[in-house]
Amino acid sequence: MTSHHNHQKGLLITAIGGLTLTVDIPLIRLADGGAWTIMLLRTGTTFVAAMVIWSVWRALSRNAPPLIPGWSGLIVAICYGLTGITFVTAVYHTSTADLVFILAFNTVFAGLLSWIFLRERPRLVTIVAMLIMILGVLVIVGGSVGTGKLFGDFMALCSAFFIAVAITISRASGKDMGFTSLVGVLLPMALAAFMVSGEGFHVNAPWWIIFNGAVVMPISFFCLAAGPKYISGPEVAMFYVLETVLAPVWVWMIFAEAPTRNSLIGGAILIVTLVAHSLWQLHEGRRQRGDLAVHHPA
Repeated sequence: MTSHHNHQKGLLITAIGGLTLTVDIPLIRLADGGAWTIMLLRTGTTFVAAMVIWSVWRALSRNAPPLIPGWSGLIVAICYGLTGITFVTAVYHTSTADLVFILAFNTVFAGLLSWIFLRERPRLVTIVAMLIMILGVLVIVGGSVGTGKLFGDFMALCSAFFIAVAITISRASGKDMGFTSLVGVLLPMALAAFMVSGEGFHVNAPWWIIFNGAVVMPISFFCLAAGPKYISGPEVAMFYVLETVLAPVWVWMIFAEAPTRNSLIGGAILIVTLVAHSLWQLHEGRRQRGDLAVHHPA
């Protein structure tokens, strides 16, 4: 009963995180400001919110996780910091659909990095899924040639890579990196502060991005980081797909930005492959647990 309760709790927490994350890009767009100003406000408010949450946690409990657990934590923080820079840059140089579809490619990078550095050889089904997802990204990037979105697509691809590096190092270290991604915003915040000091502060609706950084980012990051404690990796991955599906919908409803044909085709390839592979992993996990129960009865 306790196991079932924890699973239900994990599903609820992760669903909240995944749904909250879907409004990140629309809020950035609604703020209507310069890229560096938006980055400064987004990262600054996220960092302040994270420090308040961590300070309260530490005051109430001795089990508060460290902000940066060792050298591995520092590298993970830098990776998330670089992700913050490339992500906001991509928002301003490509479509929302292209961005979130390409971000889903981080699963392929994570699989390859785990194969190379952690010696976790993927099964044939996973390799096939990776190849299909590569095809989906090539369709999206191919549609951006000559449209001025190629640089933005490349920045999105860099974001996916840095996320994958952070995930791989976190898994290899086995340390609690719950707050590390939030501390990592110091890197883009420092760069944005330097750039804003030169070009000036430009934003028309700052309350949107302040709300994004102070509320949306901490909630989504915390919930998505807590989810794996209660549910499996494939189930967590399913909730990450929510942003891939819903963010373009919100942007289309608010800004009337319709995805291109190539973006829809490539995105459909990525989403269907991700969902199908996650469902296969869930099925395999249940089958293996069933076999274990048969061979080792309680």
